[in-house]
Amino acid sequence: MRTTIIYGFSRFSERQKREFITRFAHHPEEANHLMEGFIQYDPAERSRFMEFSENTISSFHTPYGIAPNLKVDDIVYHVPMSTEESSVIAAASNSARFWAGQGGFRVTERTMIKPGEVWFRWFCDPAFLKDQWPQLKRFLLDRLKKIISNMELRGGGVRTLDLLDKTSSSPYLFQIVLEVDTVDSMGANLINTCLEEIAEGLPQFFGINGDSHGRCLEVSMAILSNYTPQCMVTVEGSCQIQHLSAVSNGMEPAKFAEKLVLAYRIAEMEVSRAVTHNKGIMNGIDAVLMATGNDYRAVEAAAHAYASRQGRYTSLSWCHTRDDVFTLGLRLPIALGTVGGITRLHPLARLSLEILGDPTAGTMMGIVAAVGLASNFAAVRSLVTIGIQQGHMRLHLSNLLNLYQANPDQREKAFAYFRNRKVTHSVLKQFLIPESHEIQS
Repeated sequence: MRTTIIYGFSRFSERQKREFITRFAHHPEEANHLMEGFIQYDPAERSRFMEFSENTISSFHTPYGIAPNLKVDDIVYHVPMSTEESSVIAAASNSARFWAGQGGFRVTERTMIKPGEVWFRWFCDPAFLKDQWPQLKRFLLDRLKKIISNMELRGGGVRTLDLLDKTSSSPYLFQIVLEVDTVDSMGANLINTCLEEIAEGLPQFFGINGDSHGRCLEVSMAILSNYTPQCMVTVEGSCQIQHLSAVSNGMEPAKFAEKLVLAYRIAEMEVSRAVTHNKGIMNGIDAVLMATGNDYRAVEAAAHAYASRQGRYTSLSWCHTRDDVFTLGLRLPIALGTVGGITRLHPLARLSLEILGDPTAGTMMGIVAAVGLASNFAAVRSLVTIGIQQGHMRLHLSNLLNLYQANPDQREKAFAYFRNRKVTHSVLKQFLIPESHEIQS
């Protein structure tokens, strides 16, 4: 069965797909029951949910939680987050609470322009193409009016349209770059529609069916770019160094600040540290994007590309001390939306935005970045004090007890025993074995 190619799977009914796939499970009937149990039962919601993706046979759940008390620009948010990693929401919550007491985070920069590209080859005189560009640009912008009109009514629209000569990199290659302000929409579909309209307009302008210059043109592709260095947000937080005593785990505040600055400096210098440092930022960011129905893959890709913009991979956040004040900050490209896509179709994504006060995309950028910075601070704080494992594994203890199928009595004793001890798989197993003997006797 595992060497046979199946044809027409997409045309199967939902039940047929599920019955076919569960043949590969150890217990097909149980697998079918499990998949059926994870799907929305409300008929309207179920139908809508099943259409989000292709070949859908069930849903895959991740915990949906709240990180309370995130203060951004003097507004307190209780932020929905969806993640399976046990320490992420707890860490963001603890960090958010501390920084809320210090005035919270503030957005110091926000830009919202998103790019797209049309790539083509021009086999004739480049000077002629460049000479024609002003007229060609007007022709192309006129073609976009019908697509962009609603966006313009909301304050967005095309911001730039430029022709770039790329022949030094590849013979005959040119690029048209479109930049659009998509306001509260992530804008991927709109931008791609505009780009394909440009790609169709190019041969029409040059009269491919009559003008001799039609033979000069070969369109390669038209696609948005997820690298968005002009859709940026910067957030910062500051406090008196002495106030760090509340989160220094008993360490003297000045020494704690010194260790934090060094840790952030190491992340700036060394790629081996920067990758994990930035992953800690994205732990929080991805969880909020998931909960609000946003494209976390696009944001991840843009963030890591931006971290490599100077030719080497480095940290996205920083911190410093000056005049007895500790400051940390984060700057990254982040294209997201609060309308369109599944942000209003997925019931929990819709609810998440309601909980956040139905923010604009610009406000949402600040919230998401602040959660990333709070998560980052929490991780580095643990690293330079008690270590990452103590807090992480304590929160992971419940998952481990489920893994080892501990009974209620064992769970109660385990939580008491590990309250002030490090949790590891080996120590937990040693703890559970004698406990199980004791309970059985």
